[in-house]
Amino acid sequence: QINLSVIGQYVDYLVREQNVKNVFVNGTTGEGLSLSIQERKQLAEEWVCQGKDKLDHVIIHVGALSLLESQELARHAAAIGASGIAVIAPFFFKPTNKDELIAFLQKVASEAPVVPFYYYHIPRLTGVKIRVEELLDGIEEWIPTFQGVKFSDTDLLDLAQCINKNEREQFAFLYGVDEQLLSALAIGANGAVGSTYNYLGQKTNLMLEAFAKPDLVLARKYQFLTGEFLNFVIKLGFGVAQTKAVMTFVSGIPMGPPRLPLVDASEEFITKAKAKLDSIVWPDGN
Repeated sequence: QINLSVIGQYVDYLVREQNVKNVFVNGTTGEGLSLSIQERKQLAEEWVCQGKDKLDHVIIHVGALSLLESQELARHAAAIGASGIAVIAPFFFKPTNKDELIAFLQKVASEAPVVPFYYYHIPRLTGVKIRVEELLDGIEEWIPTFQGVKFSDTDLLDLAQCINKNEREQFAFLYGVDEQLLSALAIGANGAVGSTYNYLGQKTNLMLEAFAKPDLVLARKYQFLTGEFLNFVIKLGFGVAQTKAVMTFVSGIPMGPPRLPLVDASEEFITKAKAKLDSIVWPDGN
């Protein structure tokens, strides 16, 4: 069951301990697609409520397999004052080309006509491999509220072409593969959405600061250490359940188990992951 009571504590932890002031709700790590419509609405409301005057942006993922459900969630997000909405491509009956995908996205975006709209590109999970570069051509004509992309793919050529064509810098490209963020920044990504920022947000912010200076040697140290941890846990088996377990032992906030068909992280994983994270010496000395 969802546990709304910890979200206020969660917001305070992100802001105070991780210097993270933007959240992406009901996405992959939040198991949004495994929740009921009512549960998704309750979570969206609680994040917007608890984040008031504390968070800068609360983007609500409203994608669903059903167009009508996605539209309902978009209207709800607009009504509660979300900063933006995002939509994943439908992944059972899939769009087979750009026009079909844009038609679906447009029907959702039009239900929240003044709310910034993001496309959530994650082909590894959706199986929808329509290149974002192709999708962006003329998209603002169909979706006037189009703001950018949550780009959760390792195809940096596609991302680079998107950024290269974004000459007026009207769109945001938020990168979603945490272990490759520095590479995405180098070609022009201007933000990130990822699960590790729940517990490594402060370290990632220090990497962003180093990159902006630019101190690439220092930025690489942070990226390499994040990668060292992720490489270790991926070999153990790392998914949403394991992410919840790491966040629980780092923050002290009970994230709870995942919903079936996912199963909880093992005690062996938790012990090994905690020992590995504790062993890392970051450039800031912590």
